[in-house]
Amino acid sequence: MSTHPRSPTTPAAIRGNTYQRINFAEKFSLFSEQWAPKVIAEMNDYQFKLVKIQGDFIWHDHVDTDETFIVLDGRLRIDFRDGHVQLGAGEMFVVPKGVEHKPFAEGEVRLLLIEPRGVLNTGDEGGARTAINDVRI
Repeated sequence: MSTHPRSPTTPAAIRGNTYQRINFAEKFSLFSEQWAPKVIAEMNDYQFKLVKIQGDFIWHDHVDTDETFIVLDGRLRIDFRDGHVQLGAGEMFVVPKGVEHKPFAEGEVRLLLIEPRGVLNTGDEGGARTAINDVRI
């Protein structure tokens, strides 16, 4: 048993947190645009991002990081140069760093992405589908 007294100032209080839960449905209701990830939380140097997607994306990779796709609603296909993976609600896939991939969704898909802060959705490819980074909701 620890005999050290607890400080009345917790790390959360220092950061100004108010211990608010995050509800995915509420957050998704705050935006309608597709292919534009929104930051909903951070953990260490990682961001949790919600995004709505439909249609075809571009071929791209992330040279320095893996990328985690968690499907919350809908069906997602992630194409690779040598195959693909299909995901439904409640499923996830981690694309290893440096692996070229292209997400596709026939109908709207709602995703939770987990990736390091500062990662662009199009990697180094750029183009019209590059979203503004670090948009928080």
